[in-house]
Amino acid sequence: MLTAFVRDGTVEHPAVFEVFARRLPEGRRFGVVAGLGRLRELLADFRFTAEEVAWLRARDVVDDATARWLAGFRFTGDVDAYPEGELYFPGSPVLTVRGTLGECVMLETLVLSVLNHDSAVAGAAARMVLAAGDRPLVEMGSRRTHEDAAVAAARAAYLAGFASTSNLAAGLRYGVPTVGTAAHAFTLAHATERDAFASQVAVQGKDTTLLVDTYDVAEGIRTAVEVAGPGLGAVRIDSGDLAETASAARALLDELGARETRIIATSDLDEFVITALADAPIDGYGVGTRLVTGSGHPTAGMVYKLVAVGSSPGGPLRPVAKKSHDKVSVGGAKTAWRRAVDGVLAAEWYRVDGREEPDARPVQVPVVRGGAVVHAPTLEEVRATCRAALAGLPPGARTVAAGPAYLTAGLEGEPS
Repeated sequence: MLTAFVRDGTVEHPAVFEVFARRLPEGRRFGVVAGLGRLRELLADFRFTAEEVAWLRARDVVDDATARWLAGFRFTGDVDAYPEGELYFPGSPVLTVRGTLGECVMLETLVLSVLNHDSAVAGAAARMVLAAGDRPLVEMGSRRTHEDAAVAAARAAYLAGFASTSNLAAGLRYGVPTVGTAAHAFTLAHATERDAFASQVAVQGKDTTLLVDTYDVAEGIRTAVEVAGPGLGAVRIDSGDLAETASAARALLDELGARETRIIATSDLDEFVITALADAPIDGYGVGTRLVTGSGHPTAGMVYKLVAVGSSPGGPLRPVAKKSHDKVSVGGAKTAWRRAVDGVLAAEWYRVDGREEPDARPVQVPVVRGGAVVHAPTLEEVRATCRAALAGLPPGARTVAAGPAYLTAGLEGEPS
């Protein structure tokens, strides 16, 4: 595509691309925008090295003119987007890229790979956060996904409301709070469970979390309290009927005088299991596999489509749109608007004429101008944005029960 644009001269024509999802994963009521913070960093460093250009040319992927174009590539356009942590719905123009046709085309895979992955994790994480209520969630999925995706997933889960992660790289890179417990291997490596607990407490102190289900949960709890005392921080249960086991564990801990010792549950949790455990005496959850793998976060399904293009460098833009069956798009650069009623999100729509909506708020914010980042909220600010967005949903849209998308973004003046 790029080589053709370079040869026919359209590479420098103005263009507008938009990211949106035609639909949400089945049964989901909303999506969560995530990855924008990572994307802006990647965009600033998006270059082609001499080695990369040489490789492309040697394999005849590009011609000489295109190789020269790539060697000097810098994104110099503009990006507007829904703030990270904000909700999105079918049709929401989540991100808009303006620039030359060539530079905008080059961003497609980068933009979609980041936004689709992180938004999928954040959407799943938000549902788990809503299901957990005031019980904290720990992201523990690093061993179930790609090593780089694990760090991104930890960040996405945290911005959606998880309390912490077991991934230390996410702590180093993004400042996500980190926590962890010992694995079963730690217990098995010692001659006795008592030896293992004593070793852990000696290093971490009595406020640590002891894994008590390697052999027998009741015996593990008794040993844990004998070693750490009634001030033991927490016990972790990773198997069996979690509701039944947690109830028995709470009763035994109370009997042993460890009334303040918390119970942490892990083991293939998701929003449905967490909802089912709402009445169990569990103080926190560790979630891994079903948060970071496709079974837990079905694809966000975002696409990157050309919506306007010029016929000459610096010339006026004309709207363009797909008309193919089931994949229709709406031409023209869009401005998205939302209206709330009594603090509850009630409608979202977009316009293609640029007109202001006096009784609504614009959703997109400027992110990049002339290739330079102009919007860089902290991760804590993003987390607050998500928290407020979720709070603005009506109760029916905050449950984990399957249902249609709460809203669908409609064309100008036709709020859903």
